[in-house]
Amino acid sequence: MNLTALFAENTAPDTQASGGSMLTMLLPLALLALVFYFFIYRPQKKQEKETANMRSSIELGDVIVTTGGIVGMVVKVKDDMLLIETSGDRTKIQLQKWAVHSVIEKANEPEAKEVKSVKSDSGIKMKSKEDKPEKKEKKSLFGKKKDKEEK
Repeated sequence: MNLTALFAENTAPDTQASGGSMLTMLLPLALLALVFYFFIYRPQKKQEKETANMRSSIELGDVIVTTGGIVGMVVKVKDDMLLIETSGDRTKIQLQKWAVHSVIEKANEPEAKEVKSVKSDSGIKMKSKEDKPEKKEKKSLFGKKKDKEEK
């Protein structure tokens, strides 16, 4: 009896069955890869891009929080370095941009105008924005006016 003929007869039905089972094995694996891509990889890349944009848009006067929890106002910006003022004593700390966790307040954003209630003729209270000319005053991080002279 020829062994190759026996081997060919026994493996022929298995190749048809294994082709179908191969597809059923790869389909869940492919679905798992899609789930990882859409629920893990894409959101992480989007957040990294937003963080990089935030760090690259830091300007003088911005109030930031470092990854260590230090809050300070940006005094000087270089390529990848920042100099921040951290307290009423005007303590200055130099740090790298990657150490910035978030920007609390942007320097160039206009402050929100005050809203006060106004009573109309019909007796209904309405809110209106009070238009006052804005007076920009240089203040340090903690509300004290900056002195021109050094102590």
